[in-house]
Order: sequence, then structure tokens, then C-alpha cells
Amino acid sequence: MLTERYIQVNNSAELASLATQGGFPPLEARMFELHQPDAHWVLLRGEAIAGYCSLWWRSVPEYPGERLGLIGHYAVADGFAAASLLGHAAGELAAQGCTLAIAPIDGNTWRRYRLLSDRGTEPLFFLEPDNPDEWCGQFEAAGFGAIAHYSSALATDLTQVDLRLTAVQQRLDAAGVKIRPLALDQFDAELERIHALSLVAFQHNFLYSPISQAEFLTQYRQVRPYVQPELVLLAEQESQLVGFLFAVPDLLQAQRGETVDTVILKTVAVLPGRRYAGLGNVLVARVQAIAHDLGYRRAIHALMHDDNNSRNLSSRYAYSIRRYTLYARKL
Repeated sequence: MLTERYIQVNNSAELASLATQGGFPPLEARMFELHQPDAHWVLLRGEAIAGYCSLWWRSVPEYPGERLGLIGHYAVADGFAAASLLGHAAGELAAQGCTLAIAPIDGNTWRRYRLLSDRGTEPLFFLEPDNPDEWCGQFEAAGFGAIAHYSSALATDLTQVDLRLTAVQQRLDAAGVKIRPLALDQFDAELERIHALSLVAFQHNFLYSPISQAEFLTQYRQVRPYVQPELVLLAEQESQLVGFLFAVPDLLQAQRGETVDTVILKTVAVLPGRRYAGLGNVLVARVQAIAHDLGYRRAIHALMHDDNNSRNLSSRYAYSIRRYTLYARKL
């Protein structure tokens, strides 16, 4: 039987040197530099990579009564590697004084986190995270249990009208709130305003921690080639951004040889307070109507926390097609 051992990677050069080890490829050096984990551990079986993960414990979200440690950048060759790696990760976080491990999460919720835990029958959509089905069982076998659930939902009637929104629209009109599409020729400037609004709108979300403007811009610049500006809506009041909705076409349909007839509602954010109550619903209704006029016939409301307002908003138009789970383990 091949001997297992752990090595700690301290910089991207060390990470790049592992590319010749065999097994499966190491974490991308670019991700290591961008996400700056507090530790990155690689499990070697013989001289081949059998698994790896990153750990964060310094800059992590607050959680009542606990000191959090995060496990992300998770990948393993098999269940034996999973049991060993997750046990090692838990021990390392406990040694740093953490009392609760959250996984998988690549440092914060602006990046990749949670596992696809119930695929349903719909194929994957554009920008949807994927993972081997056995990963959920690996975490559960290592003593992790669900701490949060998420879902994606599908709307198949983009002409549906919610009559309750008439009064909301009238109130917003009277307050001077105007909705316009993204100005693609001012993409970075638009993103800077969206980033500032997001920090306020999401500050009470589960496991929230802020993200730098630089990383936010880096994330969204990657999807600029796929943006259809009519599907990104900005709500403004006296030139102040008070809400936005970011949607993109489901380009994975084209890769499967299908007609692209689906849009993905990726993010909806509105400033808190009663003044803008209902604006999120108005943005969803507006973008679905626009999508229909552009020839789309379906919309996916993506990756919603089960306890968030977005889930209640979505339930008026769509039905659940996919489930995701975030795990935790006491240390």
C-alpha cells in the first residue's frame, strides 16, 4: 500500500512545482494567489496527488458562539483520501482555536461554496458550480452535517403578471426610482457602483464578509463577453444606485447543441429598508418580460438560500429544480 503524507504549500511557486507529481492537477496557482488561504494542504499517495484543500481562519465571518474555520479548494481522488484529508483539515483548524468548521467554501461566499446535493432532472446551467455526487457523502462520513440549504428554480412562463406589483411600481415611480439596462461601454464604472451596493445589500446575509472592489471587478470581468446588457437592470433614484439584477443567457445550452432559450437570474440586490420594499420583485418581473420580448422562454432563478427573501420572491414565478448544501462540523 502506498504511503500517504501531507505537504503544506506556502506560495504559488511551490504549488506549480506539484504539477509534475502525477495524480490529478494541483490547485491553480492563480486561485491560490487571488484567494490567499491561511494554509493549503496537499495529500500525496506515494508521489501522486490524492487530494488537497485550503483553510482560512484569520479573516472569516462572525458566527454566534463559535470561532469559524473554513475549508475550501476541496478535491480528492476517492473516499479514502476524503476521510484522511477532512480529518487533517479539522485537526489543523482546531489547533488554530476554531470551534466550528464550515465547508466547502473558498474563503467567503463571494467565491465558490456549497455542494450540489440534488441534481434533479435539468442539465447544468451556465456559471452553476458542479461537483462529483459522492462528495456530499464524503463530508457526512467525516462528521459534517448540513448548516444551510440552497436551491435553483425554473420559471417556464415569462409572461406571468403579478398584479400586486402594480401598486409597488406606482410607489417607486412616485419616488423617482427609474430602471435602466447596463451601460456596457461603461462596464467597470457600472461594476464599481454595483459592488458598493452589494456590500450594503448583502451585509446581513448568512456568513457574509466583504469582498474588495478589485476582486469583485476581476470576477465580473470574466463574464463580460457573455453579458447581454438588456438583461442587467439598474434601479436608480436621483442618480444613486438603489437596486440591480444581473442575468445572463444560459450558454451551456449552445454547447449542448440546443437553442439558447433560457436566462439565468444570478443576483438580485436592493438597498435595505421599507423605502425600496418590492423593488426586487419589480426587477425580476421586468427582466422576465424583457427576456420574453428577446425570444427567451424560460428563466432560472439561481442559487438561492432557503431562508432569504429571494426564495420567497422566486416562488411566485418558478419551481425548484436543484438543491445545494453547505456543511459544518463541531471541532
